Amino acid sequence: MPLGLRSKKKDKSKETSKLVESEAAPPAPAPSPAAAPAPSRLHFHTQLAHGSPTGRVEGFGSARELYGKIGQAFGIDPRQIMFCTLNTYKVDMDKLLGAQIGLEDFIFAHVKGQRKEVEILKTEDLLGLTITDNGIGCAFIKKIKEGSLMDQTKTVCVGDHIETINGKNVSDCRHYEVAKMLKDLQKGQMFKLELIEPLKAFEKLEPRSKGGGALPEAKISKGRETLRLRSKGSATVEEMPTEVEEKAIKKVDELLETYMGIRDNELAATIVEAGRDKKNPDEFAVALDETLGDFAFPDEFVFDVWGAIGDAKQGWLE
Repeated sequence: MPLGLRSKKKDKSKETSKLVESEAAPPAPAPSPAAAPAPSRLHFHTQLAHGSPTGRVEGFGSARELYGKIGQAFGIDPRQIMFCTLNTYKVDMDKLLGAQIGLEDFIFAHVKGQRKEVEILKTEDLLGLTITDNGIGCAFIKKIKEGSLMDQTKTVCVGDHIETINGKNVSDCRHYEVAKMLKDLQKGQMFKLELIEPLKAFEKLEPRSKGGGALPEAKISKGRETLRLRSKGSATVEEMPTEVEEKAIKKVDELLETYMGIRDNELAATIVEAGRDKKNPDEFAVALDETLGDFAFPDEFVFDVWGAIGDAKQGWLE
């Protein structure tokens, strides 16, 4: 299978045409559908998850730019932001901000809180951790498998940022790199993790907005349009993924956990998008390697993903 290419695929941002009034006076045409708002003119409301006044952010096209805007809004270093959730202030991994934000979504930013250290004897090959990251250098724990070694270590919690492994700082490593380091730890040996947990409301009391503070549970947007963030190029307003695409993305996210020990809905969506118009697994493998070659996906993963995309198209996925 051709998996050796390393060229980078160029992003093709959508161009928004400008509507102008006709200078002539022909019969009035049928009204045109309303144009989607330009991403640069969209704004979103945001709060710090542990408590803050409500801020407003706009003019961003990537996760890095968004974190910078949130930092400006609250006067904090963007590197202090661990991750964001949509429409809830809770550490809810099902509501993590990924590549898409609903146009009516409310953004809650979770910042770094208390540091803690834990020493663990690796008695099993698998630790039971699933790792993800915020895209700008903060890998954190998304899931702890019930009954696993890490589940028995109560100091380690979902949402914790992994700062060091045996004294090695991994703050600037991607989630798949951190997952591999943990997997490669020698069985039967002690290892030490330095973790940072999200700041809790009782750790730092902040004044909230006069309207009643943070929304207990903001109403989730039912609109079909979202702002699609991109690592390169401009953000675009797009339709929500179809039901078929959503099922494929969910399955690919599960395969990422099985093969690589990570969960990343944004990465799963990018993988599904790479296979959208491909006719066979070889074409898909080439497209995947062009866009995501740094991940070095194993051949078995590529075949299983191709099968999952096909199953979704056939309506065989629940």
